[in-house]
Amino acid sequence: MKIRFQASPRETAAMDTSALRDNFLLENLMQPGKIELIYSHYDRMIVGGAVPVNKSIELPFEEELKAAYFLERREMGIINVAGNGKVTADGVDYSLEKLECVYLGKGTKQVSFSSDDANAPAIFYILCAPAHKEYENKKMSKAEATPAKLGDISTSNKRTIYKYIHNDGIQSCQLVMGLTVLEPGSVWNSVPPHTHTRRMEAYFYFDLDAEHRVIHFMGEPQQTRHIVMANHQAVLSAPWSMHFGVGTSNYGFIWGMAGENKEFSDMDAVAIHEIQ
Repeated sequence: MKIRFQASPRETAAMDTSALRDNFLLENLMQPGKIELIYSHYDRMIVGGAVPVNKSIELPFEEELKAAYFLERREMGIINVAGNGKVTADGVDYSLEKLECVYLGKGTKQVSFSSDDANAPAIFYILCAPAHKEYENKKMSKAEATPAKLGDISTSNKRTIYKYIHNDGIQSCQLVMGLTVLEPGSVWNSVPPHTHTRRMEAYFYFDLDAEHRVIHFMGEPQQTRHIVMANHQAVLSAPWSMHFGVGTSNYGFIWGMAGENKEFSDMDAVAIHEIQ
């Protein structure tokens, strides 16, 4: 498990492209037949990917956590972004089609991932946060996530939002998780942008064709920085940092947060004309 330490606004303002990518971009999460995990010191979030192909793969024991098993003191949200597959938690199978989610609560001891078809494997995106209370393991389909259509084609941000783990959905200790799908012709996400100093956030981009890119914006409103991202890459957003982006085509992205609270609407908006 790789580790990413925190960077302050002052440090980040002085970073060049390589330093920004080294500190905030998570490039190789989705490796066939493997589980990849990155431990962030922003709210102790773990970001990961699991791509089972010919056989199931198990969530590993991580010495870095100093725990008897991975979820002894943690909770986990998992969303599938590809072929059908299963998450097995303490002997219970949760079948996940594309864009379905499962939450695993604190105390879940054994977790494994498998694909129904090796020729069209599942691709599981993972977020994992510290937890101090046990909540029920639960699956949610995208239809159950009360899809909300927002935006307009005139501003190139017509989109559908799916909320899975939040105050009015799957219950958790502190994890919040969902996704947004942009319609053809729409390319902007999270505009107008915002910060929320009470919690960190991570974005994972998917359904972006190989020849296209997303330009993800970050930094303080008057000290913006950008990272060019490809399909199936994730980016860490510090609590003090904005997070919004634009693609060279439409795409989807998974958003997830952990920190002080679970209020989806806890955002400090930044007016577009104030951004520099």
